[in-house]
Amino acid sequence: MAITIKDVAERAGVSVATASRVLSGGRKVSPELADRVRKSARELGYRHNAVARALRHGRTSSVGMIVPEIGNPFFPSLVEAIERTLSDSGRDLLLCDAQQDPTVELRRARTLMARQVDGLILIPVSASASRAALDEAASQLPVIQLDRYVKDYLGDWVGVDDALGITLAVEHVTSLGAERIAFASATLECSSAQQRLKGFTDTVRRLGLLGSGSRLLGEFSAEWGRAAAQKLLAEPSLPDAVVCGNDEIAVGLLGEFRRAHVRVPDDVLVTGFDDIRFAALTDPPLTTVRQPHEVIAAECIRLLGARMNDADLPVQRVAIAPSLVTRESTGAAS
Repeated sequence: MAITIKDVAERAGVSVATASRVLSGGRKVSPELADRVRKSARELGYRHNAVARALRHGRTSSVGMIVPEIGNPFFPSLVEAIERTLSDSGRDLLLCDAQQDPTVELRRARTLMARQVDGLILIPVSASASRAALDEAASQLPVIQLDRYVKDYLGDWVGVDDALGITLAVEHVTSLGAERIAFASATLECSSAQQRLKGFTDTVRRLGLLGSGSRLLGEFSAEWGRAAAQKLLAEPSLPDAVVCGNDEIAVGLLGEFRRAHVRVPDDVLVTGFDDIRFAALTDPPLTTVRQPHEVIAAECIRLLGARMNDADLPVQRVAIAPSLVTRESTGAAS
């Protein structure tokens, strides 16, 4: 037979209302009564149903978050910043990994909605296929797209200005004399990849570098960075610089260049994007575009809170400026 809060109250010798206040964290009661209620609950094996309480009060003080893949070192740093910001407002974070699969992403969104989260932060797997998860979630609760966004979807988004970040990297290597610049990034499945390619294409055109180097598109991984380096090594000559779509690609590229005895930055300049934790620990330390995690997280939670309080607010899209961090992969002192 299921143990109810009435059973706990009777065992503790208090009213149901008092037992409920103790176990739900509501209005304070005397320490002696609180101890009796908690002891009775433990002895009876009673478990407080947080979801049922949420249904009564309308809020669970929890927020769901779905990332494309937790193995990408950029996402854990962003998750930590989101969790710290949420904690300051007394909320908890429930995190799910979409495993780079829109079908899994939709399933995770349904799981979080079943947990009665107050809102959802979604980093979409795909600029198109993630529409299903976004539509279903947004029909039931406030949703903020973070870092990436679904194309042509009219919804709130917070992230870095990807095109500007690549522009900073290209302008940096050209200021050092690079004229033939290659771009190694991911295929255009997500908005980040799309915007970073656009930033590269627009900047080399503006700078008059129309005969610039290869555009190699694979995935945001060190494995693809190694493969991209091999493709560049197979060309008649190396470019002056390689601008990478993220730091993982740059790490793979640096490793393959080192194995081929290509000197960075003497033979070729290399830049990354994100400034993940080990970007400063590569050999040589990596010049990269830094995403301000704390600022992004603060804007995301601010916007989510505003949307929770007023569902009719105008849609907001907040693009935050990144910054360039120069290190030894482009000749700067680390």
